Amino acid sequence: MDSIEEKIRRIQAGEAPLFSDVIRLYQQRIYLYCFRLMNNKEEAEDAVQDVFIKAYQNIGQFRPQTNLNSWLYKIAYHHCLNLLRRQKFQLQLRKLLRQEVAVDSAEQMVENRLFSEPVSAALAKLDVEDRNLLILRVYEDKSFAEIGEILGISTPAVRKRYERTRGKLKKAIERREKQLWVKAN
Repeated sequence: MDSIEEKIRRIQAGEAPLFSDVIRLYQQRIYLYCFRLMNNKEEAEDAVQDVFIKAYQNIGQFRPQTNLNSWLYKIAYHHCLNLLRRQKFQLQLRKLLRQEVAVDSAEQMVENRLFSEPVSAALAKLDVEDRNLLILRVYEDKSFAEIGEILGISTPAVRKRYERTRGKLKKAIERREKQLWVKAN
């Protein structure tokens, strides 16, 4: 059985069907990552397809010195970031045009409950870069070095941003819990 590095070398040499092995190996992880960023099942499924298409189209640029896992997460991060920016722009445009914004489906509301309400609300308050950092560290269990590789910043910068982001999240959760407590009493 070939190692993933050997398969990548063979794919780069023209054995395109082997890319299905790469997809099979990483699809679930990339899907979960995209789902956590996008917070929508269908958008995450579409994003995963796009990420693997981009990875296949750019496989010739992949270098063995780079970790394939980090390379795929980097593609996924940039793709989802672009989608989220586009969605934000479209939402602002709809508000400007005073069109009604669609309400979450019942399925989306159930999926939103995967996180506790205060944590979910606090995560939603973070900008996409901070949310991504927490997802990579907490949910994807990436090291600071891997996150630095994905985001294109140094490991010490990742550590510093992570600590600041954790502080922001903690304060947001405390505020939300306080609001919920006041409502309950």
